Amino acid sequence: MVAPLVHPDRPDRVRSLLLTAEVDALVVSDLTNLRWLTGFSGSAGVAVLDAERLVVITDGRYDVQARTQLAASGVTGEVFVGTTQDELLTLLAGAAAHARVGFEAAHTSVSTHQRWQAALTGALVATTGVVEAARRAKSPAEIERIACAAAIADEALADVVDHIRPGITEVALRNLLEIRMRELGAEGPSYETIVAAGPQHAALPHHRPKATEVADGDTVVIDVGALVEGYHSDMTRTFLVGEPSAEQLRWYDLVAASQAAGLAVVRAGVAASAVDAACRSVFAEAGVEAWFVHGTGHGVGLLIHEDPFLNGSATDTLREGDVVTVEPGLYRVGLGGVRIEDLVVVTSDGHRNLTHSPKDQPCLPSPPTT
Repeated sequence: MVAPLVHPDRPDRVRSLLLTAEVDALVVSDLTNLRWLTGFSGSAGVAVLDAERLVVITDGRYDVQARTQLAASGVTGEVFVGTTQDELLTLLAGAAAHARVGFEAAHTSVSTHQRWQAALTGALVATTGVVEAARRAKSPAEIERIACAAAIADEALADVVDHIRPGITEVALRNLLEIRMRELGAEGPSYETIVAAGPQHAALPHHRPKATEVADGDTVVIDVGALVEGYHSDMTRTFLVGEPSAEQLRWYDLVAASQAAGLAVVRAGVAASAVDAACRSVFAEAGVEAWFVHGTGHGVGLLIHEDPFLNGSATDTLREGDVVTVEPGLYRVGLGGVRIEDLVVVTSDGHRNLTHSPKDQPCLPSPPTT
């Protein structure tokens, strides 16, 4: 049983960033940021945060939920409820009565901005990544939830692995995994589970499962994660069905070596791009870098993809408390694909791996004889 997620300090963590953003208050409209800040997980609402006050504004559907979740989070704030759009705008204008009011530019439509600007007396100022910066490093309680989600995915995969046999479909494997994760306590899958089998589908990094049967000689890429109290996990393992070819084994060994090289450099203070470079260098030396077609990893938390991103153009530096994936892969139509992905917590001297499914042996065990 995970400990309660209580976070009374979060508003002050965001307040400390308002001066840098050059605003007197911030309208938090992104629902993920709203949930992190206040605990409120409804589908409609905003928060207004200034130096002294936090106000959650929502409609009547979420009156009780907003008050209950705000109290449970330990955050000090008020809840205002409106019925019509005009009432909600009036509440927003009252809570955000400041000269310079920040809005989340990446999460605010033009039409919403126009309505807000007409209602507010002060100037609306575009901000980027204010709450995201505050929520990037995960607390122990958050890591506990992500670890729980990772453990569920590990157990579900272990329970399903014997079904990876010729004749079963990608969709059937996907369904077995997602049902099993729910049985183990997950709210659901962290994302649409990827099951990609064979020389065509396994070559597509984000293939959507189809009614295609697994065949002898296939590589089968399974990318699976669970959702626990809004927190995600993410893991990929690749299996070789039947007798593998020499090229399949070579690719698997290269991906395993690439992932080990990336994991070896993960620690606080390291450039995110350095992890990508470490993985890519193994492929470059083997002459297969062209088949690595995506970045090495990304942050995971209340979103499945969030800061920091680990790729060649990344400018972030890893911080203690970041939770990131390391997931190099090789893909080529006609051969298939191989990806190995772990989810790790960045520490001061390295990392702690949250995923524990075996990855040293890609070949499935022989089916039991009867």
